[in-house]
Amino acid sequence: MTCFSFFFRKKAASSVTRTVELDEVVSGILNVTVYTYKELRIATENFREENKIGQGGFGSVYKGTLKNGTLAAIKVLSAESRQGSREFLTEIEVIANIEHDNLVKLYGCCAEGNHRILVYGYLENNSLAQTLLGGGHSSIQFSWSARCKICIGVARGLAFLHEEVQPHIIHRDIKASNILLDKDLSPKISDFGLAKFIAPNLTHVSTRVAGTAGYLAPEYAIRGQVTRKADVYSFGVLILEIICGRCNTNRRLPLKEQYLLPVVWEHHEREQLVELVDTALNGIFNVEEACRFLKIGLLCTQDMPKLRPSMSTVVEMLTGERDVNEEKISKPGLLSEFMDQTEGHRDKATARPSSDTVSASGRFINTSSSSENITTSFATMTFNSIYDRSN
Repeated sequence: MTCFSFFFRKKAASSVTRTVELDEVVSGILNVTVYTYKELRIATENFREENKIGQGGFGSVYKGTLKNGTLAAIKVLSAESRQGSREFLTEIEVIANIEHDNLVKLYGCCAEGNHRILVYGYLENNSLAQTLLGGGHSSIQFSWSARCKICIGVARGLAFLHEEVQPHIIHRDIKASNILLDKDLSPKISDFGLAKFIAPNLTHVSTRVAGTAGYLAPEYAIRGQVTRKADVYSFGVLILEIICGRCNTNRRLPLKEQYLLPVVWEHHEREQLVELVDTALNGIFNVEEACRFLKIGLLCTQDMPKLRPSMSTVVEMLTGERDVNEEKISKPGLLSEFMDQTEGHRDKATARPSSDTVSASGRFINTSSSSENITTSFATMTFNSIYDRSN
């Protein structure tokens, strides 16, 4: 960790020195296979365009075959991007020495010369964003049992990061495009480039805000204070998307239906949650279970972080080991106005909010925090297309 931090403190170093240090840092991380650029060039057939399965602001993802015959997803970061290099190191540091059924598997990396490449296990069924929420472009049928498995799997992966790993890890970018699916539709949390370590004795970490509008917890989006409860909020939004079969924001819908969170809250107040369950299920689902999952989503997205459950508690509620206390469900923290502001900055890496903050009711009130920057991942590389184009 000392070497890792030292790399970033040497801001005045030349590009040659930075390259040498990066190579040394990578070589010093345990359990990471270091590939040569030649090996990965051969694996991807010289990074052939037909093998490209994803592209974003920090580079491209290719499907490749390693020399031992293993299929891999090879994520090539842009050498010119300083933020890309930071994400590169963070992702290795976070994921290299941990293993869980619901986290992507890092095989290794390449830091040869100016190349920044991550090598992951190949996953056949893309991401939730492309398959479940992709507007009918996927042939995958998400049954009720499959959706339950995905919700519980993601929750278990987050509980592992939050409570079992030392120091604890906050993902900071839980969203549908960062949940990848294997051949059995088992979920794998990906994209650890924005992750933060947090010591057990700390309540929060103050940092530049990063993530995706629509999934950002209010206290994080406005004040830059990130806790594990920010991940819980993002998970709450995700579970609502999975059960309802729609994105958290859809500007093509009538105004009152564009944002999923307030829609779910209104249906909860009217005791009509079952009406929101994805019609693609054709009525084949467990009504009690579906309503319970939606209520858990509301618990996770409450305005005040302390009211949100821990991820281990979420797992117990999802699996039925713990009852959902409906009396504890309060109005969710809504950032509709924040999303309106960031919509116009979709092609930029940063967006600046007005001098507003969020009240307990989820509405904006005027403050003096107008100088704070909000960084969204609209322009970042999301590792969301690890799939075979023939699917």
